[in-house]
Amino acid sequence: MNPVKVRNVEIGTGMPKICVPIVEKTKAAILDAAAKISETKAHVAEWRVDWYEDIFDFRETKKTLEELRDVLGEMPLLFTFRTLQEGGQRQAAVEDYVKLNQNAAATGLIDLVDVELSAGEGYVKILVETAHKYGVKVVVSSHDFQKTPSREEIVLRLRKMQELGADIPKIAVMPQNKKDVLTLLAATEEMASNYADRPIITMSMAGTGSISRLCGEVFGSAMTFGSVGHRSAPGQMDVEDLAEGLNLIHRGL
Repeated sequence: MNPVKVRNVEIGTGMPKICVPIVEKTKAAILDAAAKISETKAHVAEWRVDWYEDIFDFRETKKTLEELRDVLGEMPLLFTFRTLQEGGQRQAAVEDYVKLNQNAAATGLIDLVDVELSAGEGYVKILVETAHKYGVKVVVSSHDFQKTPSREEIVLRLRKMQELGADIPKIAVMPQNKKDVLTLLAATEEMASNYADRPIITMSMAGTGSISRLCGEVFGSAMTFGSVGHRSAPGQMDVEDLAEGLNLIHRGL
């Protein structure tokens, strides 16, 4: 396992790191949310830019990024445009999606960028290459808000992300029952134990899957997502409750 270091945070060692998304529409609200996150036990902030009202005006986006960077200080920042088909707020033509993420990486203001596997292998490779050129780490992600794929399919997707150059492969799935949560956890353990040479992130969503957000250190998921105020996905816990739960499990290992 080769940990991923972003600023002063090492992802892939010790307890899972906590990432808190910023899901606000205006610059003022985004900066306010960032200030609140910086005072919590979160390790990483995620700017969910698909919520941002000016996201397709990159001059405004860069200005907001600059101010966001100032507010967060040394807390690493993950830049994410989540598309509609993967549970996001809006859609973008794939060419615009790629250009947006390339521009963000080139600013030097972000530490990680989320790239959806569904963009296609060619576009994923382009974005990985661009991000790495500017020293930005890449989270290649896949989200299924309808169901939980088979254990084999989950492992296959994670391995594909790794092959495409993801620094951190990530998958989030929706359970229909408790067995689906076990499927996700089994796939996580298999990937972490047999195939991964870098950190991975996995989670089962909604209340039924909440346990998956806590037990990453046991099964092999290196990051978990919590909330401060608004949630970006079903099942996210308050960041302070999440930190307490992670600590309890860590002390028991």
